[in-house]
Amino acid sequence: MERLLPLFVLIPFLGFLISLLVPGRHESALSRIAYYSAGAQFFTLLAFGVLWLLQGAPLLNVKEIVIYRSDGYEFFIDLFFDRVTAVYLLVGSMLTFMITIYSRYYLHREDGYKRFFNTILFFFTGYSITVLSGNFETLFVGWEVLGISSFLLIAFYRDRYLPVKNAVKVFSIYRVGDVGLILAMWASHHLWHENITFMKLHNYELVHHQLASHSAIGIFISLAILVSAAAKSAQLPFSSWLPRAMEGPTPSSAIFYGSLSVHIGVFLLLRTFPFWEHQFVVRVLIAVVGLLTSLMASVTARVQSSVKAQIAYSSIAQIGLIFIEVAAGLELLALVHFAGNAFLRTYQLLVSPSVVTYLIREQFYHFKPREHSFEDTLPKRLEYTLYVLSLKEWNLDTFMYRLLWNPLKHLGRRLDVFNINRSLAVLVPLYLLGIVLLFNAQWSTPQVAHAIPIIAVFIALVLVLRAFTERKHVRRALAMVIMGHFWVVLAISFNEDFDLGHSLIYLSGVVGAGFFAVYAINALRRTERNVDLGRFHGHVYEHPRIALLFLLSALGLAGFPISPTFLGEDLIFSHIHPDQLVLASLVALSFVLNGLALVRIYARVFLGPHVKTYHEVAYRSA
Repeated sequence: MERLLPLFVLIPFLGFLISLLVPGRHESALSRIAYYSAGAQFFTLLAFGVLWLLQGAPLLNVKEIVIYRSDGYEFFIDLFFDRVTAVYLLVGSMLTFMITIYSRYYLHREDGYKRFFNTILFFFTGYSITVLSGNFETLFVGWEVLGISSFLLIAFYRDRYLPVKNAVKVFSIYRVGDVGLILAMWASHHLWHENITFMKLHNYELVHHQLASHSAIGIFISLAILVSAAAKSAQLPFSSWLPRAMEGPTPSSAIFYGSLSVHIGVFLLLRTFPFWEHQFVVRVLIAVVGLLTSLMASVTARVQSSVKAQIAYSSIAQIGLIFIEVAAGLELLALVHFAGNAFLRTYQLLVSPSVVTYLIREQFYHFKPREHSFEDTLPKRLEYTLYVLSLKEWNLDTFMYRLLWNPLKHLGRRLDVFNINRSLAVLVPLYLLGIVLLFNAQWSTPQVAHAIPIIAVFIALVLVLRAFTERKHVRRALAMVIMGHFWVVLAISFNEDFDLGHSLIYLSGVVGAGFFAVYAINALRRTERNVDLGRFHGHVYEHPRIALLFLLSALGLAGFPISPTFLGEDLIFSHIHPDQLVLASLVALSFVLNGLALVRIYARVFLGPHVKTYHEVAYRSA
């Protein structure tokens, strides 16, 4: 039965590839490909599930593809199937099947019909990879696919200001979750000295023996997993992104943020439960996060004026309860709760336009006075305080901006003195000096050799931070992103036993993707003079092919699983020592800001209201 597991990834992936070849005017063919793909997976999974249950529901694991192998390191795709996978895959395929049928008529004659079904199938492929993943590397592949498909669907109405702005905001929260997962992968490599599979985590003796002698690193991995899960499932303090993600079409809101994508954080906790189940502090912390989120989201949902925001906060509250169930070890209850919440929120979002219409009509003919609620029994000062805080959504947006994004932007603006000419004049000689010291270690003292990696990665972080806050020159921002990658490689190269071939794999993806990104911008500048980062330009409307080329190049440059950069990032982290937590954190932050800078460039140049006045422009609040 193990050999059948890749089939559940291949079905949606083949559907995605076929949908790319179908012209956009053939709506019927596009929709049929989508729901036939989802339907084929659903019915195949039903037959597979019956056979699996008849055999006693064994744990299935298959090591599918070895992508890279070297001394002490192996990067491979691993697929794993248990009851958690069965429930998530069954719910996902069934809901995707229903949504594709619904969307066939809902989006009829909509601009971007082809783009919608392409992205849905792309998302479904990433979802299948995620829930079937048998190790962290495979999970991270699907995790990244979910992130970029979320960005594309939130920004589906790409000629409007708010959908594009909120898509970038949601993607930035996803990148925070990426930090936790990257650091968990790094620490896990050093804890197990191998690419550990989730199948091996079910070996109690193995896990207990390792954690007994490495309790600190075990807690670090668990906390990193919690950060990733909280960010992906919109738990505190990341809860404010989910209502903003409702800017896309109603079907995508239903399948992404009501049912499937928002529960991936829960899946991560369930999948890694055998690792942290004996860490009492971590279990309490997960339960506290879930409890606080549930209380906050429950009262916030009651005062929302938008039906989608009400459903979003209600879903957040239920996911908080599922966090508590997972922390308590109630896996079966959590799976039932996930399935129920997913189906309910999907239904609510799909019927929400009709419900709003009925309520508007009913309020004119059937007035009902407000019913007394629990809040009326509270002291008035407390009741009004809760009401105002809920209206402001507990200032979570402001909190994230003040804690995270505003300091980065403020620091980036302080670095305006770094332009490309000054950077090249100073940093190129420094880089050459670092290479000389790398190959002539006897010329430097041990103290200098230990300080160089921190200095190099700090320079990389400064460059990418400057690119993240650049508001004028696109090519300058791209150049700084590319230079930042080179400084990261130099920083890691000073660690012992570093393989130069690993650097070449990583840099081959950076150089290749960077070349095509610069080529796309130069091609755009030949016809469009106004190309800067000060506003949204919407050039995808007139230059869709250039926009697609730049998007693919930006993803490759950011380490998306379509280029050697993705494998290179994992190789880079495998050479960071366990006692180099500062270095690992700075490298992870550099990678995250790289992705944010590149997505910001793409959004500013190609998305949003068109800069030319002879095109229709939606209101800013639309």
